[in-house]
Amino acid sequence: MRAAGVNARASFRLFLLIAAIVASCVLTVSCPDQPARAREQWSAQEAWKWYEQHPWLVGFNYIPATAINTTEMWQRETFDPATIEREMALAQGIGLNCARVFVQYLVWENGPEGLNQRLNTFLDIAARHGIKTMLVLFDDCAFGTMTEPFLGKQPDVDPGEYANGWTPSPGPSRVVNQKAWPKLEAYVKDLIGRFSSDQRVLAWDIYNEPGNTSMGNKSLSLLKTVFVWGRQAAPTQPLTVGFWSPQLKDLNEIIFSQSDVISFHLYGGADAMRHKISELKKRGRPLLCTEWMNRPLGSTFANILPIFYQERVGSMFWGLVNGKMQTNYHWGSKAGDPPPRVWQHDIFHGDMTPYDQHEIDLLKEYIRMSPSVPRR
Repeated sequence: MRAAGVNARASFRLFLLIAAIVASCVLTVSCPDQPARAREQWSAQEAWKWYEQHPWLVGFNYIPATAINTTEMWQRETFDPATIEREMALAQGIGLNCARVFVQYLVWENGPEGLNQRLNTFLDIAARHGIKTMLVLFDDCAFGTMTEPFLGKQPDVDPGEYANGWTPSPGPSRVVNQKAWPKLEAYVKDLIGRFSSDQRVLAWDIYNEPGNTSMGNKSLSLLKTVFVWGRQAAPTQPLTVGFWSPQLKDLNEIIFSQSDVISFHLYGGADAMRHKISELKKRGRPLLCTEWMNRPLGSTFANILPIFYQERVGSMFWGLVNGKMQTNYHWGSKAGDPPPRVWQHDIFHGDMTPYDQHEIDLLKEYIRMSPSVPRR
């Protein structure tokens, strides 16, 4: 009986050892890419190291002229690589080196692999033309009457109305409904995780203008959580959210305390831009102005480019080729309004001729001088 007991104990110990090995293998196989821990916010030194690896960043907010919103840009039926190819070649021709591009959550939810394939195609096209991409995952903006994204045929253009078809991502109902968040988490981690070390991706702008379109602090909880999800995906690129409204103090506290690099939106003239840059530089991190250029407000190439050049601030104006979004019209324009004499945004007509050749020449000249942009 004693020998049998010894054998039984030995067999049990062997069983436990084998079980532990098997469990370890299962965990390793099922989660090969899961980081051991979420990465922390970059230090200021890490942020500057990233920034100084790049040329002076001069770029644009991009949506193809053939798309009225991000759903139309990314849906399989209307994804338009031929137009993207032409427009990226146009941007390369004047020296631009980065683009800020919005992604639509609802398209991912409807078919993650399809969206990821199209996103990979887009990144390939942009990179082939020397353009790195900042990807925007969520967005609270809406300009027309539609405040929720939807699949299928998108709205027709209402001539005279600024961005009448633009819709948010994921939309207000999902922002405030935490039961929808597991899918939002999967979306964030899928995109950032898949492209976390991709050299074609410049940065992750994880939430455009949180609190816009009367959302206010309703977006605060999701904003906090998206930073957590983004860091759990352990990207090698920086995470940021653009400061855009001084009134949203609670949201701004999260934006500034969590962003690896400081990004901001400002459509005002030279004095406003100098003041904002001076204020934000106190935070000790690289600055990217990810939305600017509003000609009627004095935000022009002649007024603003010299400031970015002198202060070594990266920038992305809005937008490239005028198309279905009609962002040449002014904010608040209505259907039937005549074309504005002075465009608000965009630098090329739909036929790819310049809106103002002097602007193009000035842009090219500053980019040509960019090796002499002062270091920090």
